[in-house]
Order: sequence, then C-alpha cells, then structure tokens
Amino acid sequence: MEKQQDDAYYAAVAEAARNETLDEKKGDLSSTESPDDYDDMEGLVSPTEEEYQTLRHVADAIQWSTYSVAFIELAERFSFYGSTIVFTNFIQQPLPKGSHTGAGGRHGQSGALGKGQQTSFGLTTFNQFWCYVTPLYGAYLADEKWGRFNTIAVAVAITLVGHVLLIISAIPPVIVHPNGSVAALAVAIVIMGAGTGGFKSNISPLVAEQQRHLKPFVQELKTGERVVVDPAMTTARIYMYFYLFINIGALVGQISMTYAEKYHGFYLAFTLPTAVFLLCPAVLFLLRNKYRRSPPQGSVLSKALRTLWFATRGRWSANPIKLYKNMTAPGFWDSAKPSRIPDAERPKWMTFDDNWVEEVRRGFKACEVFQFFPLYWLSYNQIVNNLTSQAATMITNGVPNDVINNLDPFALIIFIPIFDIAIYPGLRRIGIRVTPIRKITAGFYTGALAMVWACVVQHYIYKRNPCGRYPSTCVDADGNPVTSDLSVWIQTGSYVLIAFSEIFASITGLEYAFTKAPKNMKSLVMSIFLFASALAAALGEAFNSVSLDPLLVWNYGVMAVLAAIGGVMFWFTFRHLDDEEERLNYLKDGHFES
Repeated sequence: MEKQQDDAYYAAVAEAARNETLDEKKGDLSSTESPDDYDDMEGLVSPTEEEYQTLRHVADAIQWSTYSVAFIELAERFSFYGSTIVFTNFIQQPLPKGSHTGAGGRHGQSGALGKGQQTSFGLTTFNQFWCYVTPLYGAYLADEKWGRFNTIAVAVAITLVGHVLLIISAIPPVIVHPNGSVAALAVAIVIMGAGTGGFKSNISPLVAEQQRHLKPFVQELKTGERVVVDPAMTTARIYMYFYLFINIGALVGQISMTYAEKYHGFYLAFTLPTAVFLLCPAVLFLLRNKYRRSPPQGSVLSKALRTLWFATRGRWSANPIKLYKNMTAPGFWDSAKPSRIPDAERPKWMTFDDNWVEEVRRGFKACEVFQFFPLYWLSYNQIVNNLTSQAATMITNGVPNDVINNLDPFALIIFIPIFDIAIYPGLRRIGIRVTPIRKITAGFYTGALAMVWACVVQHYIYKRNPCGRYPSTCVDADGNPVTSDLSVWIQTGSYVLIAFSEIFASITGLEYAFTKAPKNMKSLVMSIFLFASALAAALGEAFNSVSLDPLLVWNYGVMAVLAAIGGVMFWFTFRHLDDEEERLNYLKDGHFES
C-alpha cells in the first residue's frame, strides 16, 4: 500500500532520467572547475516507469575520491575530538599535587585549571555552540565567494593556528598559572571554532559531490538480476561510510589522547592531534586537481530570500490562522516562478527558471525539517560533558574517566556496516520503506532512551556513594576522590543507544541536507543543519544550573522528555514528506545566473 502511494511520482522520475541527456550536461561545463563535473550517463540505460517500480534499488559504487575526502575528515575529527575530549578534565579538575603537566597517573585524577563542573560545562557547551554557528558564514563564503574547496583550504589554515594556541595553554610554564592558561584556551576555542565552521559546512557536500551518476539507471548484476542503481541510495551509503570515517578518527583520537593526558599530560594530548591535523593540508594539496568542485555562483542566498519574499506577496494577514494557511498553501511557490510573471512585471534580479524555484522550495523544506533537531542534540551533547563527569564518580580501575565515551564511536563503527548491509536492506525486502523522515523519528526516540538509561545510572550513583547526592566532590581524609561502588561500564547502554540515534538521525540529516538543497546552495543548507547543534548548545546553557549535584537525575530526565516530545512533534509535522521523497530527490536541475 505504501509503495502504491508513490506511483504518481515514479513516472516523473523515470521521465526525468530519460530526458537528462549527456549533451545537456556537457552544456553546463562552462560553470564548472573540473572537466568531468557532469553526470556521465553515456552508455547507461535509464529505467522505464515499470522498471523503476518493480526492480530492486541499489547503491552505486563509491568513488576513490570520495574515500580520500572522507580520510581528510577522519584526520580533522581525530584532531578535533582528540583535543576536546580532554577539555572537561583540563577545565574542571585541579592540577595534581606536584604535577606541571596535569597528568594524574594510574591512580590519580588528571586536571589543570580546577574551575569546577559548571565552568567546564559552560566552556565545553560554548565550544559546541561556536563550532556550529560558524558554518553559516563558511557556507556563505563557499556558495557565493570562494567555492567549497578553497574555503576548506582557508579553514584548515585557521584551525592550525588554534591548535598551536591550544598547545601553548598546556605547556608546563603556562599550565601552572590557571588564569593565563584559561585565557589561552578561550582564544584557541574561538579560533579553532572559526576554522571548524568553514570546514564542516563544506566537507560534507564535497564528499557526496564525488559520485558520478546523478540519475537512476538499470544495471545487470553478476547473478543475472536486473536492478535500478539509485543515486539517492548512493548518497545515503556515502554518508553512512563518511560517518564511519568520522568515528574512526574520533575513536582513535579520543582513546589515545585520554591516555596521553593521564600518563604524560595535557601538552601531549594537544600536540599529537595537531600533528595528525597536518595530514589535511597535505592530502588537499596532493589531490587538488582530482576532485569535482562546484564553483561559487554569487548572490545565491540573496536571490533565494528575494524569491521567498516575492512568493509572500498578497499573502500577509493580521489573522495568524489565515496567515499560516496562506504561507503553507500548496501553490505558494508557483507565484514566484518566472513563467507565471509577464515580462514587463518580472524583476531584473529574477535570472533563473521555474526549476530553480522548485529547488529552492525543496531547500526550504529541508531547513524546516531541521527545526526540531535542537531537541535531539540536547540529549546527544550530554556525552560531551555530563556523562564524562558521571564516569569520574564510579569505579574505573585505572581507565581514564574521559575514555569511556569512546563507546559511542566504537558502537558506530560496529553498527554502521550492519545497518547498511543487513538491517536497512532487510527492512526493504519485507516491504517496509526506510525513508529519511522515519529514520530521523527513530533517532529522537533512541536518543530519549539513552537519557533514560543515564537517569537511572545517576540515581544509583547517588544511592551508593558515601557522600550521597554529592559524589563529584566526595573525598577521603587525604583529599583523594571517593567514588560509588558501581562499575563505570554500566554507562554502556547510554552510549550504544546514542550511537543508534546518530545512525538514524545524524547521518540521515546529512543525507537530507545534501539531497534536498539546490545545487548551488548545498553548503548553506548543510550549515543550517549544523546550526541546529549550535541552538542545542545555546539551549544547553539554560540547563547549566541543573548540570551539577544534586540535580543531575533531573537533568537527564528532562533531556529524555524533550527528545521524546521532539520525536512526536517531528513525525506529525513532517510525515507527509515521505510521500514526496522520490519526486523531491529527482527534480530537474534549474538554471541560475549570478
């Protein structure tokens, strides 16, 4: 029944594929930087309407250039997470007695500034916020000024400066002066965040742009089975493995740096990520002429906003109910299509065709989908700070407390291939549509369950710690920390559930941002998806007052409720987009002139 709901779209999809000829694509070469930046459909057979409906859909082979971009992201995420994983201990815990590096050794607690959990939560949350606000400007530079590749190159140089300052904040002569060290750390966070913004908003679109076939085609497998190679599924697979590379970098960076912090000190925990980060400019330089690049096209954002404003003409009303109906009417965007406007009345800035308006409509739809993501990221962000602090109040048996949250990337590395190879294809074979809206909804619910798990663990920590509901400041007569008798590994459930939620929501969000954005606005739409995490960080600051003993049970409980409410609201608001999925994926490219 569900499959029949999309029958009206399959004919349009197949027809679009048949009409998208190689000659049309070659006609676009004047606007590209790479001679192979077009959809190479030569020798490939587009599916008929019947074939598109009846044949099994599969993903295309992933290009080697895609893996090289993913490796750049791996090195950048190694450096980012390898550095930030030790921020909580660096800021919160005091410098161990007699130490000039912050190393705690096997039985001690590593630390440096001794500013407490609230300051630690505030600074790490600001870092999260800043790193996901700056992509908006990075996307603007890429789409309108420099292009994605050049913006990434500049961002890498900026981030490198931040890494150097981070090392300075932790060297022995500086770390013994907390005020000077925290000042250097704050400046490093600001500079690194600026670089991260230019990098993150553009690396995700760049990796998906490396695929060569942008329209569906029929292929015969070695088994004799005829299948439809579906670009939407290729994009989904690319982002699954792109996320896998991210988490390989995060896992190795976080584990190695927590041990470097514990046994050698924070200066080494900040130096090694900087060394790995140097691989990014090296790979970018060596392969600079091998990547498919989308050049900047100028004034894209301004024209999109002008188009939106133009479509609102005659729809404003003082009655909020009428206003909502007017702004969400089915033909809202039709009034902004050039073909509907007489030549004498058409504005000079309207240098695009009807198809580009449809692309812009699709891009705004994607941005609407992201509005509930801050409620999801609130639960995810707990693994950055509060769950790390929770681990310090349990038995670790010599394992650094901030190494435990590596269970999240470890679970992702295990389960991403399982979802790609077995779970998603298995669901499709039994007739269950695996659509972006359904996956994102599942991500909200599993994120809520992760917080329920953390809430229960925190309850038992309070119950079994000698200091009751104040375990984070519990010390013995000699000043050594006293923990509860619970093993830190009972946190595993929270991290595995968070990993599942990332597979459902975070990976699918990347996929949705790329596939639904206009060709010349992909960095911008991607940055708006990332901006949802910045909003979550800002909201997280509002919960700073409950991010300490004895209120942490309430903290995790509230996060669980918010994520669950977000999932319900998300589903009932956007479930109708599942019926438009195929049509939105295969809109014909619009014509745009800067």
